[in-house]
Amino acid sequence: MHRFDDEVAAREAIEERTVYGAVVAGPEGPHVLTASAASPVVAQLLREAVTAAAPEGIQVRVTDVVAAPPGDPRGSALGASVLPLALAGMGAGAAVTLLGLRGTRAALTLTASAALVGLAATAMAHSWLGVITGDWWTEAGVLALTVLAIGSAAAGLAALLGPRGIGLGALLMILLGNSFSGVTSAPQLLPEPVGTIGQWLPPGAGGSLLRSVAFFDGNAAGGPALTTSGSPASCLRRLPWGDTWTGTTRDTRRSNRIGACPHPSRRRTPHPRPAPLGPQADRPARRRGAVPARHRDRRHRRAAGDRADVHGEGGAGPHGHRNGDGDREGHGDGQSGARADGHEDQGGTGHRDRPSAGARRRRTHRTGRRR
Repeated sequence: MHRFDDEVAAREAIEERTVYGAVVAGPEGPHVLTASAASPVVAQLLREAVTAAAPEGIQVRVTDVVAAPPGDPRGSALGASVLPLALAGMGAGAAVTLLGLRGTRAALTLTASAALVGLAATAMAHSWLGVITGDWWTEAGVLALTVLAIGSAAAGLAALLGPRGIGLGALLMILLGNSFSGVTSAPQLLPEPVGTIGQWLPPGAGGSLLRSVAFFDGNAAGGPALTTSGSPASCLRRLPWGDTWTGTTRDTRRSNRIGACPHPSRRRTPHPRPAPLGPQADRPARRRGAVPARHRDRRHRRAAGDRADVHGEGGAGPHGHRNGDGDREGHGDGQSGARADGHEDQGGTGHRDRPSAGARRRRTHRTGRRR
């Protein structure tokens, strides 16, 4: 209950949506000020209550300060518009989730669908039926923002919980949001805290915001506008954001290549490669490009043999040589005294080393042939 100094202050409070109505006591009897545009149910209850309490023979005057539009005097069409908006928003959020849209594509799809629904609903409610009488584009923006808030909430819940989030979003926005919105009567007429919860949800906040811009020139629109605009800003951040032009992240593209589910809540990791069995189980894992041990040992033995000196002195040498008489002598193990490359040392004391394998490869690379 509020007390005002005079009738002018009471009218200003009604126009600013501070109160739903007022009773002015005067010498001629009570004067009831109502606002059927704010709530036809509250206006009727106030009129009936004052009439029943007035003494017999006293005429009760009633003035509708902010009247409902002639096309919807009881506010039935405005109250029935909340459910279609909730269904449209849930449809957009479910479509974004089921189509696998991510990041920028998901945000653009939700925004475009909300704008389309807002324009269509304003054209029907304002231009055709005449149930709202405010600024056309402002009403279209409010309706689009309400649909965007509902759709982004559904898509955000689906991004967090998977397909089960769509069911939770339908429970919150359609069953609870529509029932707790209080658009058909007033949030204050609902039991507490149902009315307060309804104004925290996008359907209830969107209905209050639409009343403010359609009939009261935007008065008392701050709280509902904050709720409807804050819901998309917080829920769109929950969407999986990836590359701008593809809508997928690198991890998701890799998961798609290996056959995993692209949705982050249902993504599966690839099965690990089975461990080797038998003799290979004890072998350490060989990195890519590494040379096996048996090849390394073979290379080392070959390089050591290439670096061995072939002596040309007379007498039996450790590696085999031709002595001064031209007789060929070999190793103690029966190997021939001829050099491995097919050349024989001349008699005398000089000797000549066989080039290493690396030198032979470089020489072959330069000349293009192998000696």
